[in-house]
Amino acid sequence: MMTSLRVPNRQGHFGPFGGKFVPETLMAALDELEQAFAKAKRDPGFRRELRGYLADYAGRPTPLYQAKRLGRALGGLRVYLKREDLLHTGAHKINNTIGQALLAVRMGKRRVIAETGAGQHGVATATVAALFGLACEVFMGEKDMRRQALNVVRMRLLGATVRPVSSGTKTLKDACNEAIRDWVTNVRTTHYCLGSVVGPHPYPMMVRDFQAVIGREARRQILKAEGRLPDYLVACVGGGSNAIGLFHPFVEDRQVRFIGVEAAGRGLRPGQHAATLAKGSVGVLHGTRSLILQDRHGQILDTRSIAAGLDYPGVGPEHAYYQQIGRARYAAVSDALALQGCALLAHTEGIIPALEPAHAIGYLIRHARRLPRRSVVILGLSGRGDKDVDVIARHV
Repeated sequence: MMTSLRVPNRQGHFGPFGGKFVPETLMAALDELEQAFAKAKRDPGFRRELRGYLADYAGRPTPLYQAKRLGRALGGLRVYLKREDLLHTGAHKINNTIGQALLAVRMGKRRVIAETGAGQHGVATATVAALFGLACEVFMGEKDMRRQALNVVRMRLLGATVRPVSSGTKTLKDACNEAIRDWVTNVRTTHYCLGSVVGPHPYPMMVRDFQAVIGREARRQILKAEGRLPDYLVACVGGGSNAIGLFHPFVEDRQVRFIGVEAAGRGLRPGQHAATLAKGSVGVLHGTRSLILQDRHGQILDTRSIAAGLDYPGVGPEHAYYQQIGRARYAAVSDALALQGCALLAHTEGIIPALEPAHAIGYLIRHARRLPRRSVVILGLSGRGDKDVDVIARHV
């Protein structure tokens, strides 16, 4: 049953999810960040500067493109792509990193660190670090460094130090662990530029607010194109920043249905997927209470996805809350179906998507017949597929 959508509260809780679960060492830094963000949101000068960089540097607004041939292939849906893949650096991540870099400068932090899985957040952080003259280190699992080698090169070209992470599954979870360890050690001089709507408060709220530019633009654009709001918003969900960015400006429009698409990997067996909302249970990971993939003893399970950016055993607390109250529905799509989605968009529209949003296209392949014909669908195309060409070639 639907309840309040005005979240989070002052303590950073989205219903039973969210909050701060971190070492005492980090509490002062989180309080400082929360205060700086609250002050910046009220400052017309900050908002004007942020808009300027988003427009003139990142390339906003991004188009809302009607994919007519894709829609016909899906049985007559009216499919619009929100083209975040056309942003500088090739994904939605730069919306958030520009905002956080401006905050870091305001707080007097001269060094930024980040975690990355697919490499897009790492590239976006390295990009804004170069732009604002900040030192930058990016933590990345060794497995992800191999499958996203192009983005490793890009980060290094931008002047960032890329720190390989060899612990655990050598993926995004382990990169987050190492970034948090670094932040604890260097908290006075360093800002942790967290890349998704996960982590302790205020990160889930702050990253959402920086990414909500996606949905605000899409709302204006669809009203101009169709004269009405869409029937469905569809986006992939790992941590969940691009999906929340698209969903949130429509959250009070209850006739607009939200569909988040997770990674089913090789199937919904333990260790073979990253479908946290489908198979997770309540726990604490990386400073926030949410749904996580864990065993009965609370140990984090291994995950698997062909898309490095979805290969994470947790999810943003706002997504967990949306699922609990029925505001959003979440589904899981396999590696194989994501590859079909990638191929379908490439063949019908001449656009090669990243493997992350290819999961959302895969969802439409599987479920389009269940949607009313001529439904208006906005699909969040969160990134381009250049980074995934080698991975795709190995699987096709």
